Amino acid sequence: MSENKEKLLELKKVTTHYGAIRALHNVDMVIHPGEMVCLLGGNASGKSTTLKAILGIVKVSTGEMYFRGERADNLSIADRIVRGMAVVPENRRIFPKMTVLENLEMGAYLRDDKKGIKEDMEYVFDLFPRVQERLHQKGGTMSGGEQQMLAMGRALMSRPKLILMDEPSMGLAPIFVERIFEIIKQVNKRGISVFVVEQNANIALGIADRGYVLQTGEVVLSGTANELLNNEDMKKAYLGEV
Repeated sequence: MSENKEKLLELKKVTTHYGAIRALHNVDMVIHPGEMVCLLGGNASGKSTTLKAILGIVKVSTGEMYFRGERADNLSIADRIVRGMAVVPENRRIFPKMTVLENLEMGAYLRDDKKGIKEDMEYVFDLFPRVQERLHQKGGTMSGGEQQMLAMGRALMSRPKLILMDEPSMGLAPIFVERIFEIIKQVNKRGISVFVVEQNANIALGIADRGYVLQTGEVVLSGTANELLNNEDMKKAYLGEV
């Protein structure tokens, strides 16, 4: 068990299924405290399934997962969140009929430290001034980029050790994508580990420490961001180079 204590998250030979269909096969993955790691791959490669397995939405068929030094693959989703996971889902998935403030408060619903909650709310406002400007507006009336900011702010309100982000660039204008990834960098510099599932390999590797590449549910490449950016197979398949 001691070997896992130096790792924030570890997947060991994780395999998952949807019914009889195998989605992930023998996936090994590690995230260390304070790291930003990206998971890359094309459509149907298993990226979102990996994130769902980490969260507990998809059950691990075989293999093991450890989080903060403890076995985690049998924990409930709620227990994983209590232990320090937070998610920024694909397509934001904010609560559209609730106000911006109510959405943020939902992020802190498992906490009772009022002083800490207030401090984290101020931090979210510093990161996202637009979110503060729209506190009493319904979440569903915000633009896609603003909703992404709100989803990130909601995740931060749980004071997580690890933020899981599913396709943060999806459906956003380029100017918002650049801004969102700049903020992800700022959050990571605060010591929060970040796991980014992303199709845009160039922008993800531009801010990540390390990366993994999935194809049909298996890890086919892994390394530092620079190693992946300079890998010939990576350039041909994902970086738009021939």
